[in-house]
Amino acid sequence: MRLEDVRIAVIGLGYVGLPLAVEFGKMSSVIGFDIDSKRVDALRSGHDHTLEVEDDDLARADLTVTVDESRLDEANVYIVTTPTPIDKHKRPDLGPVLSASETIGRHLAIGDVVIYESTVYPGATEEECVPVLERVSGLEFNRHFFVGYSPERINPGDKEHRVHNIVKVTSGSTPATADLVDDLYRAIVTVGTHRAPSIKVAEAAKVIENTQRDVNIALMNELAILFNKLEIETEDVLLAAGSKWNFLPFRPGLVGGHCISVDPYYLTHKAQAVGYHPEIILAGRRLNDSMGAYVAAQLVKRMTKNSIPVRGARVLVLGLTFKENTPDLRNSRVIDIIRELQEYDVVVDVHDPWASPTEAHAEYDVLLVENPAEDAYDAIVVAVNHREYQKMGPKAIRQFGVRGSHVLYDLKNAFDSSDSDMRL
Repeated sequence: MRLEDVRIAVIGLGYVGLPLAVEFGKMSSVIGFDIDSKRVDALRSGHDHTLEVEDDDLARADLTVTVDESRLDEANVYIVTTPTPIDKHKRPDLGPVLSASETIGRHLAIGDVVIYESTVYPGATEEECVPVLERVSGLEFNRHFFVGYSPERINPGDKEHRVHNIVKVTSGSTPATADLVDDLYRAIVTVGTHRAPSIKVAEAAKVIENTQRDVNIALMNELAILFNKLEIETEDVLLAAGSKWNFLPFRPGLVGGHCISVDPYYLTHKAQAVGYHPEIILAGRRLNDSMGAYVAAQLVKRMTKNSIPVRGARVLVLGLTFKENTPDLRNSRVIDIIRELQEYDVVVDVHDPWASPTEAHAEYDVLLVENPAEDAYDAIVVAVNHREYQKMGPKAIRQFGVRGSHVLYDLKNAFDSSDSDMRL
C-alpha cells in the first residue's frame, strides 16, 4: 500500500483517538468511529468535552465522526485507540480493544492494515488481537492483512506536548508494514519517529515508560513518609538534592489516571505469566495505592493535635480529577482520601471547576459543591493544583475554613510552606 492510497479510520474518539484523528484530518479525509452516540453528537456539534482539541481545530479537520459501523468499509487503515483498563482485581481488561478488533474484523479486506495504539503487555497485539481479526474476517495474518503498533503518548491537559511534537514509536508485522506505519506517522509528527524492530519491542517500550514513572514516584512517596517522621520538609530536601545535575525531579503525590497507575499491572501480568514475580514494580504499586489513606490519617492526626473534633467535622477537598487542568476523572485517587475521611465520620464536600458533576456522581457517587461556604470547614485539602486554585491563592482558600481553627493541607505543594499547615 502506498501512502497516498491510505484511507484512515480511527476507532475510539477519546483523549487519544480524537487528537490523532484531527491531526490526520489536516492531511486527508478521516473517519472517526465511536460506539458512544452522545460523544459523537457532541463532536458533531463542534465541541470536545475532554478539552484536548480546540473547537477551531475540530472544525478545520476533514473528519467525519460516526456511530455507523458500515462507514468503516471506506477505510483500508484502521487505528485502534480504545482504552485498556484493569478490572477490580487489577488484572488487564482487554475487552475494549478486543471488541474494537471484532468490529474491524467485520470490515477487513485484503491488503488492509490495523494499527494499535492502546497500551498492552508485550505480545498482546499478535497473541490476542490478531486471532480475533483472523476469526472474524476469515483472512490470514501477514498474507491478507497486516498489523502495526504505535503506542500513544497523549498527556491529558498538556497543551505543550501534542501529537505532532512528540516522538512516535512505530512498528509493523512485516518490513513493508513497518515502513508504511512509520511513513504514516512521520507525515504528521514534526519531530520524527523511532522505528522499533518489532511489535513486541514497541509494546514493551510503552508499558515501561509509565512503570518507570510509577516506581520513581513511589520512592518519593516513601521518602515523604520518612521525612514526615523525621520532621523534615520534603520539598526542601528535594530542592536541595535537585541542585545536582542528574537528580531526577520527581515529586510525591497521588498516582491515578489511566496510565501510570494502570500500565504497570499489564507488565506484571505478563511477567507472572512467564513465571517471573516482579518485586520492585508491585512494591511501588502497593505504596502508591496506599497514599490516599496515608494523607487522610495525617490530616486526622493534625486535626486532633489542634483540638478539632474529628467525628462530624467538615472537610473541603479541592479537586477531584486525576491531575490538574483536565476534566479527566478516570481512576482518580483523590477518592481514596474522601472515602478514608468518611470512615472517620467526617463530612466531606468536594469542589472541582473542571470536573463534570454528572460524571463525578456516576463514577464516584460524589456530589460536587459549586460554591463552598466561607467560615464553614474544619479542614481544607488542596488535592489537585488546578489553575483556579492557584489564582485564588492560600489567603482566599483559607476563607472557607473556620476562622482561627482549621487545617490547610497543601497536598500538591501549590503554595509556599508558610502558607499552609501541612504538605506531603
